[in-house]
Amino acid sequence: MIKISQAIIVEGKYDKIKLASLIDGVIITTNGYGIFKDKEKLELIRYYAKKTGIIILTDSDSAGLRIRNYIKGAVKNGKISNVYIPDIFGKEKRKEKPSAEGKLGVEGISPKIIYEAFEKAGITAGESCGKGDITHLTLYELGLSGGNNSRELRIRLQKSLGLPELLSASSLTEVLNTMMNSQELAEHVQKIKEDADGI
Repeated sequence: MIKISQAIIVEGKYDKIKLASLIDGVIITTNGYGIFKDKEKLELIRYYAKKTGIIILTDSDSAGLRIRNYIKGAVKNGKISNVYIPDIFGKEKRKEKPSAEGKLGVEGISPKIIYEAFEKAGITAGESCGKGDITHLTLYELGLSGGNNSRELRIRLQKSLGLPELLSASSLTEVLNTMMNSQELAEHVQKIKEDADGI
């Protein structure tokens, strides 16, 4: 498994499952054409483009190309890297018949070819940074979810970290894990609470 610091954008949940077995990093799904209407997801992608850079890894068919082009057009600031998988014809094991164009998607491509595609795009693996211990329970314990003023506190946290306001608790958990550990988060939240008391 390799560590990738940029957020990787894939089309569907099976692509994400495949990639998660090969790569340690943030993987975001577009839910196919769902990205065209999903403002929150797009905000998250824009955030990552500015913060860490994003890697677009869609299927090599026309649908994949359309999604790739849409994201490239929607992200005005930040770094975008494109990883392309080759045209390989066949069908995924879980499907009864091949896709409309008969090409394998990300989920059907071998790990070796996926790693080669990353190499061709000049994307190198980084060191695992030991973050990732923030959970939904952490947010609850710090008062960021489930409490009377949770939403307000969460918005103030997001603002202080330069994060988009349109984030669900689940997306927030994912983003925070790329930025800090639970101890650092607790300290940050404490400071926000103290600043609020001083107002």
